[in-house]
Amino acid sequence: MWKIIEKLMKKQNLTMYALSKKADIGQSTLINLKAGRIKTLTFETICKLADALGVSTEDFREDKK
Repeated sequence: MWKIIEKLMKKQNLTMYALSKKADIGQSTLINLKAGRIKTLTFETICKLADALGVSTEDFREDKK
């Protein structure tokens, strides 16, 4: 999931800090996701990230065809 978020962040020129503020989540969540310390996110967090990045939650699916 991190690869998708990172790609969207780069496309929108957002830092982890800026995204965490825009999504109203802790920056540590993004740091831990990037580092692989957490593998999954709650649906609420996914929705916040999707809204902040202007995408659908479906865009975070790594197995979409």
